Amino acid sequence: MARWVIHLDLDAFYASAEQLTRPTLAGRPVLVGGTGPRGVVAGASYESRAFGIKSAMPMAQARRLLPANGVIVPPRFRVYERLSQEVFAVVTSVAPVLEKISLDEAFAEPPSLAGASLAEVTAFCASLRARIRSETGLVASIGAGNGKQIAKIASDEAKPDGLLVVPQGTEREFLAPLPVQALWGIGPVAEGKLRFIGVQTLGQLAALSEQDAVATLGGVVGRDLRRLATGFDDRPVADRGETKQVSAETTFDTDIIDLATLRTEVRRIAVGAHKRLVKAERVARTVVIKLRHTDMHTVTRSETISAPTDDLTELSAVAERLLLDPAEFGGIRLAGVAYSGLSVPHQDALFTLAAPSVPSTSTVVAAPAPVAAPPSEWRQGDDVVHSEYGTGWVQGAGHGRVTVRFEHRTSGPGVARTFPQSDPALTRGDPGDCLK
Repeated sequence: MARWVIHLDLDAFYASAEQLTRPTLAGRPVLVGGTGPRGVVAGASYESRAFGIKSAMPMAQARRLLPANGVIVPPRFRVYERLSQEVFAVVTSVAPVLEKISLDEAFAEPPSLAGASLAEVTAFCASLRARIRSETGLVASIGAGNGKQIAKIASDEAKPDGLLVVPQGTEREFLAPLPVQALWGIGPVAEGKLRFIGVQTLGQLAALSEQDAVATLGGVVGRDLRRLATGFDDRPVADRGETKQVSAETTFDTDIIDLATLRTEVRRIAVGAHKRLVKAERVARTVVIKLRHTDMHTVTRSETISAPTDDLTELSAVAERLLLDPAEFGGIRLAGVAYSGLSVPHQDALFTLAAPSVPSTSTVVAAPAPVAAPPSEWRQGDDVVHSEYGTGWVQGAGHGRVTVRFEHRTSGPGVARTFPQSDPALTRGDPGDCLK
């Protein structure tokens, strides 16, 4: 019987969640991310992407591209996690086994589609997309095909707000014109190796002999990637469970015998582990270093930091602190970095308010400065509750006042009201309040 795998991807999830729960933002360019000097774009609405803004872009650059009606808000991961749970509850009602990739992405192999026709699969996916929109308010793009690779690429091709089902038997034809980077497992290094031998499309990769693929990309990797490029993918869809730890490690061609080289290598390995941490959409509290001696004896060392983070600089610095000097430990043939104690990043340290600056000492006597309003306790995007007006969010704050837009998921665009920043009727709200 024909096997059908579907891949579901929520369109511009973080920004869409903000537009959904704060209806005033619907149809406007919205950026989610940090506004500090190292802030990056965690999510961008399709309206903002029209101006060249992309996820992972430095926020300073994105701010310059953002039009006047654009809005920047900090992430609210508790909201995204709750919405993700709502969406996946809809999917599991028709496909009990999900392989979740992230908060906004998952594979499924619905039992009812085993042996189904193209028309039946198309109708199933269209119905699922409609249910997700109706029951959660979010938009999902769906791809379907004979395996995970085809389904994933199909959903990418279907975006935004689309559906693409690849007919059985046409997989190789579907993949052939796509660039090799479209395939899982082909990053910049592998792409460079393939380009060196004149391979730029998946059709060209599929046409390689297995011997050439292995010689270019390595044993197992070369064989697997060439096979995926032909459209063959029998990998099962399986519940991956909750991520407990992410890691990366390297076995060196020659043993490392000096600390400077070891630090350089561990910084590089820490970057690899960090990419997996970001992809898992988690923050880590514990850093673990693994060092294997020339005689195969292995040592692990760990340090737990005060607050969970996904800041690469901080995590990498902890990893370096844990290193042993090869001059004392001996030659090192393998090093690894792992991040554990993972959790959903409910608050990003980059978004905290800066401490007031302390004036420098001066011998010049100056006239008394006018009394300024105290620094605002509120920031744009904060969730608030007013004793009379209910749930809202901060649109702006400063000069001793705060403007709040009172709205939530089902309210429609709300009214904005301004209050003294110390108004006792205004208190901090739970981000989940907007999901009414």
